[in-house]
Amino acid sequence: MTEENLWLRQIAANPDHSRWYIQRFRDMAAQGADLHGEARLIDAMSPRGARILDAGCGTGRVGGHLAESGHTVTGVDLDPALIEDALSSYPRGHWLVGDLAALDLPDRFDVIVCAGNVLTFVAPSTRVEVLRRLADHLGEGGRLVTGFGAGRGYGFDAYLADVKEAGLTASLLLGTWDLRPFGPDADFLVAVLTR
Repeated sequence: MTEENLWLRQIAANPDHSRWYIQRFRDMAAQGADLHGEARLIDAMSPRGARILDAGCGTGRVGGHLAESGHTVTGVDLDPALIEDALSSYPRGHWLVGDLAALDLPDRFDVIVCAGNVLTFVAPSTRVEVLRRLADHLGEGGRLVTGFGAGRGYGFDAYLADVKEAGLTASLLLGTWDLRPFGPDADFLVAVLTR
């Protein structure tokens, strides 16, 4: 029996989960919340007009901001409702429904971003495979940037072991998307990975 993706499990338990998620970010934007910290970091580390993959793009808030900044962005997410929202909100991006554990695109990317706790939602048995597939989509000198919080069922030490098993190297570890250092008591991890 194949282990289920944890996002799909939430949708099965609550069919309105995707709509709730979409509305949650609309409400945060309306209240003036800063929703672009991840995109600012990726933009700063990318050459102008970079090819960027937003892996687990959700509603496109990270990739959409990057596309509006002049990058060529492809976003992939498992949830068709989220992709539909990305298509309507950010027409400059290229948005696809797909499972990161089976990712097989013809393109290679300068930077891949996997934000929003995405790695804590993939089926645990597919974590290394997801990291391998993302690594396979990096262009020459490309970087993969992931970020997720503690206490979500995927410990940082286990993640770093999976990074190594997937053939990646953690080049830089941060405690936040705004470049605060990562330490033993960090409750968030942003990792910049290379092949």
